Amino acid sequence: MNVLLKKFFFCISGIVFLLLLLFFWKGYSKKNPYSSRESYALGTLIRIQAQGENAPQALEMALQRIAKIEDHMSLHSSSSDIAFVNQKAGIEPVVVHNDTFFVMEQALKYAQKSSGYFDPTIGPIVDLWGIGTNKEKLPTEKEITQRLPLVNYAHSVINKETQSIMLLQKGQMLDLGGIAKGYAADEVAQIFRGKGIKSALIDLGGNIYAYGTKADGTLWNIGIQDPLEPRGTPLGIVKVSNCSVVTSGNYERFFEVGGKRYHHIFDPHSGYPAESGLLSATIVSQTSIDGDALSTTLYILGKEEGLAFIERIPGVEALVVTEEKKIYATSGMSKIFRLIKGKGYIYEEGK
Repeated sequence: MNVLLKKFFFCISGIVFLLLLLFFWKGYSKKNPYSSRESYALGTLIRIQAQGENAPQALEMALQRIAKIEDHMSLHSSSSDIAFVNQKAGIEPVVVHNDTFFVMEQALKYAQKSSGYFDPTIGPIVDLWGIGTNKEKLPTEKEITQRLPLVNYAHSVINKETQSIMLLQKGQMLDLGGIAKGYAADEVAQIFRGKGIKSALIDLGGNIYAYGTKADGTLWNIGIQDPLEPRGTPLGIVKVSNCSVVTSGNYERFFEVGGKRYHHIFDPHSGYPAESGLLSATIVSQTSIDGDALSTTLYILGKEEGLAFIERIPGVEALVVTEEKKIYATSGMSKIFRLIKGKGYIYEEGK
């Protein structure tokens, strides 16, 4: 009898333990409803989180998709589409994958819209400076002058029928780094739509896509990086859903010589890092590929010309931070942006 009672109480204790475990697990799941993954690709740290029973599978598919995009468009792989296009510059067209052709098509669209301030043939200048690599240097004016004629998007040809790209001059180099991350973020969002994901946050190192709403149904709060503080320190917040938030700034990749900072956002017209009076430029748009190209363009153009350029594009808002620690934005940005007080910045609304 004593043995039976012991077995009975043991079973009851086990059931109670399992019920308590289930209770706490449900509570934990409600507080932490997201699955998440991290990786390194496209030259940056990638963090993606998604909610739902299909989230683990969707996240795995997303990382595989990003890896495939990198394989096709990486400057650092001798077998990528971009490598082959550059090798055959001035010789013959190269048939490329769907990804590469679409991104090049979009890059040329923004090159034309921006009068060449965004230029996917910036490669020779990027290579010369080597910023962010172990070969970074301050080139001579002669070196820049020699390479600058190679930067000309009009000297590239795409053929939709053959899905090919050709650079017309020997020595030209394609560099889609200013737009490829945006495309990758959009592709991840497309995977999430296909898997029925309702809530997710896609962070591709400065390219943020706020997918759906947060788990509680409220808008995402996306921080705008303070360009004068360490990574992860926001100067303000934008409240959005189903939107891309992309920031370009002189704090991302740079080196200093004689107390002067040389950053990685080059003016295709001069061959030097852009000197527009800005510390950073942020674009809020429906698609991240647009945000990627436009944030670079805005940074190079500067406050006056850049914001006027963005105002002419429907469905896109922008915000810039100047070297004087003043913030200016497009007309619709005040509806979604909130400045964090005590940062020392002045928000010039409506200017």
